[in-house]
Amino acid sequence: MEFHPRDLPIFKIYDLKDEVDATNVVSDMVNLGFSNRKEGFKILMPKEAKIAKRIGYSVTTGVNYGLRKKNEVRDIKYWTYHHDDDHFAIVLISNRVLEELGF
Repeated sequence: MEFHPRDLPIFKIYDLKDEVDATNVVSDMVNLGFSNRKEGFKILMPKEAKIAKRIGYSVTTGVNYGLRKKNEVRDIKYWTYHHDDDHFAIVLISNRVLEELGF
């Protein structure tokens, strides 16, 4: 089945301006958890490549580290894509949930 990451169910959307915002978002996502919900998280980033790369790296490595620190499953899938004219987006979702949804 072909799909686009925007088609996945989203629990919460975060709009980040810089990588400093990413640390707060990462702790919030890790505290909310991935394994106990049927939705994912969406991160919106400015469409400036240098800032978006920094935010993306901070979010993906931070989530992985935070889940490892809490001894939770780290089987998280993520996609980065062009959301609109002003934003890139990252969608993060548990691989188990992705399989349950049939993607």
